Amino acid sequence: MEIEAATGKKAGRFQALAALRHRNFRLFWSGQLISLIGTWMQNMAQGWLVLQLTNSPFLLGLVSAIQFTPLLVLALVAGVVADRVPKRRLLIFTQSSLMLLAFTLGILTLTGAIRYWQVLILAGLLGMVNTFDMPARQAFVVEMVGKGDLMNAIALNSSIFNAARIVGPALAGLVIGRLGMAASFLLNGASFLAVIAGLLLIRIPEKIDWHHRVAEGMGERIAEGLQYIRRTPVVLRTVVLMALLSIFAMNFSVLIPVLARDTLGQQAEGYGLLMSASGVGALCGAIFLAVFSSRGPSPWLLLGGAAGLCLFQLFLAGTHSYTLALLFLGLTGWSMITFTASVNTTLQLNVPDNLRGRVMSVYSLVFGGVTPIGSLFSGSIAHLWGAPAGLAAGATIGLISLLAVAGQTWRCKPNAGV
Repeated sequence: MEIEAATGKKAGRFQALAALRHRNFRLFWSGQLISLIGTWMQNMAQGWLVLQLTNSPFLLGLVSAIQFTPLLVLALVAGVVADRVPKRRLLIFTQSSLMLLAFTLGILTLTGAIRYWQVLILAGLLGMVNTFDMPARQAFVVEMVGKGDLMNAIALNSSIFNAARIVGPALAGLVIGRLGMAASFLLNGASFLAVIAGLLLIRIPEKIDWHHRVAEGMGERIAEGLQYIRRTPVVLRTVVLMALLSIFAMNFSVLIPVLARDTLGQQAEGYGLLMSASGVGALCGAIFLAVFSSRGPSPWLLLGGAAGLCLFQLFLAGTHSYTLALLFLGLTGWSMITFTASVNTTLQLNVPDNLRGRVMSVYSLVFGGVTPIGSLFSGSIAHLWGAPAGLAAGATIGLISLLAVAGQTWRCKPNAGV
């Protein structure tokens, strides 16, 4: 295995924050830091709202399924759109739409007019907007920092995502207790102002692919992106491994409530700490990647993250100690962020600029779109034989998938095909 990384390493730079030397990325990153906390607040509050309205775990799961369905159906279309239009403009539109949806949910809740069917519709619209937002946001990073600081930028984005994952739900709990449910949704809506302001201040030359907009239809553009993935071995193997681990190994959080209650004998507080442990581990992993990002992406780092993700889940499945469960979940979170950030960087360094949106839409599809499939698999195993069996089955299949991919020769040429 070998890799040629266009890292652009410069001596004397504090590499952990290298991407922040770019003004455009500083504006984007700062806005995201605020907005993501609001997003996690809404995620937590929305689940609590549905339980209050319906008292039904099934209807709560239905909201999640509706929210993920647009990603499964429209991800490839979203990739074409991301390649056709200026990404900054697209992101201003999607972020503004997300803000309006959050304010709508907040106002309906505040006035007492909220009903379950309204939450369902808003969740579907939220999923649709996020489907177009994700590939554009992923592909926009390289336009702000270039390929030299790309891995560092991805690691910094991962760090604020996981920091918000820890802070957001805790803050939502305090807000709901003191100000009411609607306040979480309204604060999330307000948080989008920060990222929209940053996007408006960003200055990047915008290129519109007018020739392809006229000469080719949607089907041809989608096929072009899929053919590139199929013809490029390193991209194909990376996408396949990501898809397999997303289905079988990366949905472990679905089983944590059952594991906490039935295996570890914990109540809600203990469950919350388990989820926090995973978030803390992911945050530490993101910081580690930021510090060492000057070395560039490595297939060993990617495969090592995948191996850790599966092995620590196996250890988690085999323990009845709450303390060890906290440790293994932290290490699982660390491994998962190492794997996903390495996948993201590897794909972006190996794709030409005119195909980046479409390739990253496939990344979004295999990262989030297959979540319902994985949840069904894990839930079915856990229903029959318990949460440890579900964790062990997913981790074992993940290891088998990893061994199959690791047997291949990985050769990454960042500018190939450009």
